Amino acid sequence: MFKVYSIASGVKAFSTTRKGGVSQGNYSEFNINEYCGDNAEHVAENRRRLAAELGVEPGHIIMPHQVHGVEVRQIAGEYFSMPENIRKMILEGVDAVMTNQAGVCIGVSTADCIPVLLYDEEHHAVAAIHAGWRGTLARIVHKTIQEMAFTYHTDPKKLKAVIGPGISIDSFEVGDEVYEAFEQAAFPMEEIAEQRPNAAFSADPADRERLAAEGNIVQPLKWHLNLPLCNKQILLHCGVAEENIQDCGICTFQHSDEFFSARKLGTESGRIYTAILLEK
Repeated sequence: MFKVYSIASGVKAFSTTRKGGVSQGNYSEFNINEYCGDNAEHVAENRRRLAAELGVEPGHIIMPHQVHGVEVRQIAGEYFSMPENIRKMILEGVDAVMTNQAGVCIGVSTADCIPVLLYDEEHHAVAAIHAGWRGTLARIVHKTIQEMAFTYHTDPKKLKAVIGPGISIDSFEVGDEVYEAFEQAAFPMEEIAEQRPNAAFSADPADRERLAAEGNIVQPLKWHLNLPLCNKQILLHCGVAEENIQDCGICTFQHSDEFFSARKLGTESGRIYTAILLEK
């Protein structure tokens, strides 16, 4: 069920795989995301199984409704005494969560985007971050570290970080507009981007002429972006020590049999849950 990360004693950090659940089709088998079109009963049963495996209440598994933004939300003790509709509102439009509450599993949902986990051993606080290309572009990892510093007095130099399963540079082909957006945001393009042959490009001149006549001009080269490296560089820029950063190196697109990939399976498919739990 899990890809487990060794981060510290008393801390569980993991990503779910596709195995061990009851969901079907492109949601098969283990999906706990209620926002991606899966059967609600299957999602509830998978969530129950995860809670039993972790030894926590199902309501203590926290997953925000992500929107590719940069909103960071703290889960404090009073959260659990609030009505369910208020708890849902708190997690609406949120792409990173943090807590210092033991027994609370916070995580984010991905299927090619990059999940990042943070652990502040000094103040016993954790965070889970959803960094798709838009969140990476907006440096959500940096914003979350700033929020942890404000809320928990976190020193970035003492943070431990995990970069979970996500799409690799080999599989992440992007349009010129995405490349230009990262360039304008002052990312080091010579390090994070490469031009590679476009699989859709045909060497047959007649085929290219036909496509051009139809208004479909296919470029021979396409940009590829290295999102895991982008987020690692952001962590380093914030002061996180390189030896404290784990990159699992798993490409979701290339390993869609084990991890969900929206590019491979379509958006109506399951999601990986990458999470961190301070044990009681």
